Amino acid sequence: MRPAPFFRSLALVALMVQPALAIDPPYQQDMERLSEIMGSLYFLQPLCQPGVEDWRAQMQALITLDEPDEDRRQRLAGAFNDGYESYARLYRACTVSANEALTRLMVEAETLARDIHTRYAE
Repeated sequence: MRPAPFFRSLALVALMVQPALAIDPPYQQDMERLSEIMGSLYFLQPLCQPGVEDWRAQMQALITLDEPDEDRRQRLAGAFNDGYESYARLYRACTVSANEALTRLMVEAETLARDIHTRYAE
């Protein structure tokens, strides 16, 4: 039994009325990881190396340069906050493991930033 023309038309209209979903740029996943790392550094660096870098300001500059839509901006900010909170639950002072985490995160951030720039910069 074939569907009535009315129902086919209704289904077609329903498909056309749905809002279009924004398409993420190919580097979005990498940007979210970099944002998470920067949030972690924002927490860890003052514990182990006070006064070296303002990762929150760096994150804001990154968002400004990327010019994301509101959804992407929220996801980047959320990743930054998740990174901050994940280390805030573990550390209250600079320990050997906090310092090691800081070093590893710095290396990962540098590598990731370089890769994003190399692969996607104009």
